[in-house]
Amino acid sequence: MNKGNETKRKIAVVAWQLFHEKGYENTTVDDIIQVSGTSKGSFYHYYSGKDELLSTLSDIFDSKYEELIKEMDPEMNSFDKLITLTVRTHEMIGREIPIDLLSYLYSSQVITKGNKHLLNQNRLYFRLISELVDEGQQRGQIRGDLPGYEIAKLYTICERAIIYDYCIAGGTYSLADYTKKVMPMIFGGAKA
Repeated sequence: MNKGNETKRKIAVVAWQLFHEKGYENTTVDDIIQVSGTSKGSFYHYYSGKDELLSTLSDIFDSKYEELIKEMDPEMNSFDKLITLTVRTHEMIGREIPIDLLSYLYSSQVITKGNKHLLNQNRLYFRLISELVDEGQQRGQIRGDLPGYEIAKLYTICERAIIYDYCIAGGTYSLADYTKKVMPMIFGGAKA
């Protein structure tokens, strides 16, 4: 990793540590600069402000998906892979991502006029979901009467809906347990 990418990554890691420890609202750009040992110029070279660091959460999610898919049995039913990916990622979210940050990320995506990073079709997440849907259709495990892109979109809508509900409820229940129960029901129409 080159020095620039290392600095950018270091700023993001420190920011998330501070968001977790102090809360998003109580963390300042100066705090992030001080703890990361970078300069104000370096910070603003990579990020326009604290809000932009929220977009790095989607990178954390993508890293988790990549890790999980490598652990799965390639012969596992494709529909089950999709459900498992969601449940396991939601376990990580419930354990590691403070509810106020998750809520802030989702609310920022509703009101932003700029980059809606959760909807960025170039993310690993979207490529992976599309690949699993295609695989499932080829294996006869996921409906073949609808285009794969529509089923992939349905999957992402279902997953976002569960997280959105979790945020509205203030994280008062186990995200993973709820996902395990409801995701197969609401996405079940895609199963062959």
